[in-house]
Amino acid sequence: MDLFNKMNGAVAAVTATLATLATGAAVAQTAPEGLEIIGAPEAGGTGFQPAATGLAEQIHFLDNLLLWISAIIVVFVCGLLAWVILRHNARSNPTPASFSHNTPIEVTWTLVPLAILVFIGAFSLPVLFNQQEIPEGDVVIKATGNQWNWSYEYPGTDIEFSSFMLQRDELEEYGYSQDEYRLATDTAVVVPTGQDIVVQVTASDVIHSWTIPAFGVKQDGVPGRLAELWFNVEPGMEGIYFGQCSELCGLDHAFMPITVMAVTPEEYEAWLGTGGTDFAGLMNGTILGDIELAAAE
Repeated sequence: MDLFNKMNGAVAAVTATLATLATGAAVAQTAPEGLEIIGAPEAGGTGFQPAATGLAEQIHFLDNLLLWISAIIVVFVCGLLAWVILRHNARSNPTPASFSHNTPIEVTWTLVPLAILVFIGAFSLPVLFNQQEIPEGDVVIKATGNQWNWSYEYPGTDIEFSSFMLQRDELEEYGYSQDEYRLATDTAVVVPTGQDIVVQVTASDVIHSWTIPAFGVKQDGVPGRLAELWFNVEPGMEGIYFGQCSELCGLDHAFMPITVMAVTPEEYEAWLGTGGTDFAGLMNGTILGDIELAAAE
């Protein structure tokens, strides 16, 4: 694990530096009422959204690793082709070789790719297993995809609601800007940071897919089946994260966003105390004060 973390840091640092020079660093936005927007697409961006979970960090590392391995292979093959073209053309080598095989070269081009695949597998399989081994969730949420919105339930509570995309003339009312059009919804999935969140994903009509890029999660929702994903938002990464249905599901597929509010455990408990209705208090950071004031009254 120490080797994994060291290589992760080294590869990520080099790649992040190059990405910053090429496209500029991803900068978190802030909603007008104060809760930071962290996980959102960036116009013209070519990199990942900031990683808010350990799963996303591992995916970023694996992507960076594969990018460098692929780049080295491409450079090597192009260099080899250039050498063959210049060294073994008719002018430079008028008498062509007549051998039929070369055992050392054949062994090399068999074993080297095999070693590369084993090396890649040694890093990719742990990432895959970590995604698929679902822990016992501290918070469990059921997400149901519908044409064309999401419905949510918090088992063990009375909280359930549907989430619809905000129209342009509704964004400011909910504390968003026009930049969040087709990203923001009228309600949001609320999760505490530092706890394991298990999302049970299904669908009521056709196949949908629940995806939050900054969390490194994507799970198809299939009618009649219940699939699961999990994540743990790191403490200090409280904010708003946007996602999208990522399975073509019909006419309004592009108008089926997902909004997740990651808050502190104290704010999450306060939100539960409102019956899961006070999204404005989370947006402006006053939910704890609102609860204390209501209790005093």
